[in-house]
Amino acid sequence: MAQPIISVRDISKRYTLGHVGMSSFRDELSRLFSPRAAPGKKGEFWALRDVSFDVEPGSIVGIIGRNGAGKSTLLKILSRITEPTEGEIRLRGRVASLLEVGTGFHPELSGRENIFLNGTILGMTRAEVARKFDEIVAFAEVEKFIDTPVKRYSSGMYVRLAFAVAAHLEPEILIIDEVLAVGDVNFQRKCLGKMQEVSRQDGRTILFVSHNMNAVERLCNRCICLSGGKVIASGANVADIVRTSVGRGLESSLWSNAGEEFANEWFRPARMDIRTRDGQPAAAPFNNQLPVRVVIEGEVLREHAGLQIGFGLYTSNSELLFWSTVRDGAEADWAPLPRGRVRLEAEIPARFLNEGNYRLDLFLGLYHDRWICEPGESAPSVYFEIQGGLSDSPLWVERRPGALGPVLPWKVTA
Repeated sequence: MAQPIISVRDISKRYTLGHVGMSSFRDELSRLFSPRAAPGKKGEFWALRDVSFDVEPGSIVGIIGRNGAGKSTLLKILSRITEPTEGEIRLRGRVASLLEVGTGFHPELSGRENIFLNGTILGMTRAEVARKFDEIVAFAEVEKFIDTPVKRYSSGMYVRLAFAVAAHLEPEILIIDEVLAVGDVNFQRKCLGKMQEVSRQDGRTILFVSHNMNAVERLCNRCICLSGGKVIASGANVADIVRTSVGRGLESSLWSNAGEEFANEWFRPARMDIRTRDGQPAAAPFNNQLPVRVVIEGEVLREHAGLQIGFGLYTSNSELLFWSTVRDGAEADWAPLPRGRVRLEAEIPARFLNEGNYRLDLFLGLYHDRWICEPGESAPSVYFEIQGGLSDSPLWVERRPGALGPVLPWKVTA
């Protein structure tokens, strides 16, 4: 039986809160023998606790969990950017990581020079990198700028080249964080297709962190769910783990743009969240007697008559229920979208949905021209749950059949 390509045993990572910069030997001795240094005391934070798992060669493993669950810390340890406080890892192969915009690139060097630099770091000869060079440049779509210092690249160009380098220079293990959300939809699709290709055809192993549950379900053959720095679910039943994570509230009812995600020249999405009718954040399941308010905020950078902003609503099984955008009504009723900050709100009616867990994907694009965020494919998501309040009828005391549970008015006409 083949050995796991990644073995993680009882990994824990502790950070000291408020500890910034260098300290003297005297300071460290004082801290070491201070009662405050005991594990679990105030001033310490455990980002990971006793995490263990194995990954078989050729697997595509999705790592999910809400913000702060420990996903990025785990990837940094596996990428050897930081050391664990406790435990050990064994990596049986070369590792390429794409954790944030700019990872592994020297800003003063050109794209060409950075490609060869990364190849050298991975242990490849110049001839080996040269054989892959044209393929990398074509995939990244940066031919015109390959001899330009990468500090002049846009965030999208940076990520395109970084992913192309990581995917084409043949590491045995490829580690990718949410950074693929930067860039256009077509390139995100190309990246997902490339990950499937290198795993199936070349037998490479991929660890993939994403808040796009649809992408995790489609791409991954194994899933690990983290919460509070611990593994709470792991296995090959990816869809079940995703549904469980959403049902337990591990995914957030708020998405906020971390930097330059989904960069484009028309609209910069800043955040999307789910709120109650009185504007309060969704901290608990919704009772169906009240509507669900969807709030989208951002900045219109350039006016366009075909700018579509809205959401797609999905069940926990990733089945589309409907799309809704600001341009759905009569043209005379369209809300104006002038340049500047904008806040858009819509309500899903009370007693329209059934009990269960739901996902909202951001809808953003230009009508019949291009996608910026395509629901179900490459869009940020938020989650909510409906519990109770389905109907006043004594005949419906349990969850009603079907995805929807509307209470419609009826009357006798004859």
